[in-house]
Amino acid sequence: MSPGPLVDPADVPEWLSGLVAATAGLDAGELTRVRPPGGLPTRPAAVLMLLGDGVDGPDVLLTRRADTLNSHPGQVAFPGGSADDGDDGPVATALREAEEEAGVRADGVRAVALMPELFVPVSGFMVTPVLALWERPSPVRVVDPAETAAVARVPIAHLTDPANRFRVRHPSGFTGPAFSAPGMLVWGFTAGLLAGLLRLAGWERPWNQADVRDLDESLRAANAEVQA
Repeated sequence: MSPGPLVDPADVPEWLSGLVAATAGLDAGELTRVRPPGGLPTRPAAVLMLLGDGVDGPDVLLTRRADTLNSHPGQVAFPGGSADDGDDGPVATALREAEEEAGVRADGVRAVALMPELFVPVSGFMVTPVLALWERPSPVRVVDPAETAAVARVPIAHLTDPANRFRVRHPSGFTGPAFSAPGMLVWGFTAGLLAGLLRLAGWERPWNQADVRDLDESLRAANAEVQA
């Protein structure tokens, strides 16, 4: 399936139509600077960028991975994972993973656009972000505590608040975008994808990009908030 809208942008709520339209002709370089290495094997995967009209306006579903996982332990992510042999493309993968991780009912979700495939160097995945509208939201929960530690619908207004945006510096020296959400620090691949989503949708507000914080200290602060 090619990147771009899966529906007519006029056939979704007005707050979402601009974002759906902006996915047409979108190049991976507009979302990430990381390119897959030529000649090396990669694995297909998908994530569900699930947007709904919540009690505090449009929101997005995020999960926090269990601390005991071998891959990306404790990180905040969109529901998603590697493709299974029986999946009929990235939409099916994203919906299956969202049900397995957060209890999302697929019959209430409408896929509205595909983002370009993005390479994740740590895992070797080629990830297709699936943009979706939560037409009939279902209750969400931690389905398997061994895989997921928390599930939350985070208002877009919270993520666009300049007070909740900054950058973090990884011990390797890499510096990237980050968001503070209730009991969560969003960084890495997910933060980069969120930042791209806000920019494409025209929701981004000016924020202090010179505010660079130590990643480990930021993680400790987020964990302390969870335990408080």
